[in-house]
Amino acid sequence: MTFGRFLASAASALLSASLLNACAEGGDDKSEPAQAELASADVDYPETRTMAQTDTFFGEDVADPYRWLEADVREDEDVAAWVAAQNEATFAYLDTLPQRAQIADRLRTLWDFEKFRLPIKRGERYFFRRNDGLQNQDVLYVQDALDGAPRELIDPNGWSEDGATALAAYEPSPDGRYVAYTIQDGGSDWRTAKVLDTETGETLDDTVEWVKFSGLSWTKDGAGFYYSRFPEPEEGAEFQSLNFNQALYFHKIGDAQSADKKVFARPDDPEVGVFGEVSSDGRWLIATMSKGTDERFEVSIIDLENADAAPVEFIKGFENDYTYIATVNGAHFFRTDLDAPKGRIASTPVGGAEPDWTEVIPESENVLQAATIVGGRIFASYLDDVKTSVRLFEPDGTPAGAVDLPGVGTAGGFFGEPDDQETFFAFESFNRPDTLFRYDVAAGEASVFKAPDAPFDPEDYVVRQEFFESKDGTRVPMFIAHKKGIDLSNGAPTMLYGYGGFNISVQPSFSITRLAWMEMGGVYAVANIRGGGEYGKEWHDAGRLLNKQNVFDDFIAAGEHLIETGVTGEGQLAIFGGSNGGLLVGAVVNQRPDLFGAAAPAVGVMDMLRFNQFTAGRYWTDDYGDPANEADFRNLYAYSPYHNIGGGVDYPPVLVTTADTDDRVVPGHSFKYIAALQAAEVGPGPHLIRIETRAGHGAGKPTDKIIEEYADVWAFFGEHTGLF
Repeated sequence: MTFGRFLASAASALLSASLLNACAEGGDDKSEPAQAELASADVDYPETRTMAQTDTFFGEDVADPYRWLEADVREDEDVAAWVAAQNEATFAYLDTLPQRAQIADRLRTLWDFEKFRLPIKRGERYFFRRNDGLQNQDVLYVQDALDGAPRELIDPNGWSEDGATALAAYEPSPDGRYVAYTIQDGGSDWRTAKVLDTETGETLDDTVEWVKFSGLSWTKDGAGFYYSRFPEPEEGAEFQSLNFNQALYFHKIGDAQSADKKVFARPDDPEVGVFGEVSSDGRWLIATMSKGTDERFEVSIIDLENADAAPVEFIKGFENDYTYIATVNGAHFFRTDLDAPKGRIASTPVGGAEPDWTEVIPESENVLQAATIVGGRIFASYLDDVKTSVRLFEPDGTPAGAVDLPGVGTAGGFFGEPDDQETFFAFESFNRPDTLFRYDVAAGEASVFKAPDAPFDPEDYVVRQEFFESKDGTRVPMFIAHKKGIDLSNGAPTMLYGYGGFNISVQPSFSITRLAWMEMGGVYAVANIRGGGEYGKEWHDAGRLLNKQNVFDDFIAAGEHLIETGVTGEGQLAIFGGSNGGLLVGAVVNQRPDLFGAAAPAVGVMDMLRFNQFTAGRYWTDDYGDPANEADFRNLYAYSPYHNIGGGVDYPPVLVTTADTDDRVVPGHSFKYIAALQAAEVGPGPHLIRIETRAGHGAGKPTDKIIEEYADVWAFFGEHTGLF
């Protein structure tokens, strides 16, 4: 897993007649005039003080009157008081939306079915997560055989009273005896690693702290594991200080962390991050280094059979993607974009001081997204117009067929060891929750391993893909999903989602929250705008750095297309995005406030002149540029949501969402943005912020908090797009 994957990751079950009526018409006691009165009602915003803060960039003075809101809400009483006042105003408004409680109730009903996550096989044991329906956190189970009875290993639901402490990652040892796992508290990116004995169920005393952006990779004999950590931050600075000097360590089972050996670091360059992985044959430690979010790596290799072996600087220069796949037949296999912008697979002999590449699978017309080697076959996953296809190859590159997928959607997984004879994958789409499949490599056949029994019928929904033309003529894909039979003659309230950054592809995925929106009669659209990885390096490059405006132009064009084709109408279009997608929403609202009926930027990057001053923000200069460079500054300043809020023009209603313990995109971004928006002359609004407690950037958020948050956002969207 690279840093880019951290920035960035959802009989017919219908509403009851009473809820359908309430959602479609606003309830028996709510007339259209009352709805209009509510939508335009003035909100008594809390007063936000300003400060005389001005920074000078390349001769240009830039005011930052809300700088004080960058302080950690857990440490600063003034910011804490401001957060409390904003939440009071927001929830006072949300309490006036009669559909809010009904949406929450329906979400709980839709959520309440058994869910399974991809299994991992180690030895003869199968490990997987399961949720019985409404549990706040998934529970880890193990089966001692394929047809064995599952038994519970780790249940994090009792770890905290509010359910906000999560089982983050887990990795069983090669023989399945131990499980190393990490604990995430309150949504923070920091992790604590522990070890469980799967035979006894005992949690060992082993504890590893200050783990972040790390894998867990066991030695072949199960004696211990490699992990990445940062130095312990100064007290009070752990949630805002920049992350430097990551190093790779080895933890031996039974030792205290103080005895852990530092096996690889780059003290010459504190910006370098390192990810360690033991080769599939157990002989080598592959240390992959990154300096940002781009997949541009250096690779060093350590011979684990020689205790005195020094790391071999195998691939130098942060120029290309070199993602390790496996070691087979005396060769290391890598996925790379060297001379192949859409990706290829190459191998190089083990033990060499530098690579001697042999092309195994050449570049295709489609993006090579991932590859594994299981059962003597290469499983190569491609993006075909944003949909998954999986092709099979022999280790020498000879084509060996394909995996038949159960439909148009997204398949992921295919993990395992080169000598395993089975692997597992998950398949999903906008209307289909994850179904897990077991794939018999020798037989070339897939069978269902775990399937959900969901309280709705996927066949009640339509999923289609369209293409639209952006401002510069670029052809951009978009998925559109909705319930069958809804009346689109006059358009329907529509939620448009986008991301557009960090080479991340937004593929068809299932989300209960999105299904609830569609069930109520709304349309859900996903625009695969530039900046993502849907069509490879060129697509990514066309939406980053000085090309970032293309991302916003694509999203605006998507909204215009939905209106022009009659999918939605004027005032019916809501937009939603999180993180880099929150930046997207903030930017396009500034640029085209007339186009949207409502907007919800979630955990967004809103101050483009100071994003690199906090936690992981320094990595993002790969996509955004560096404000310390003049060309980048002028580009960033031109679209920064915080700095470009207009005056004298009506903005759509805006509901910002963030969390007090988000240490990925610190909440100060959202705090400053909403303070500036509330102070501007941008119409009646409402312009509000919803600030969750003990929740971070999204990972590990408990089910009850997710339901409450989306009930609020969907009620807000429905109120301001005419859904109710």
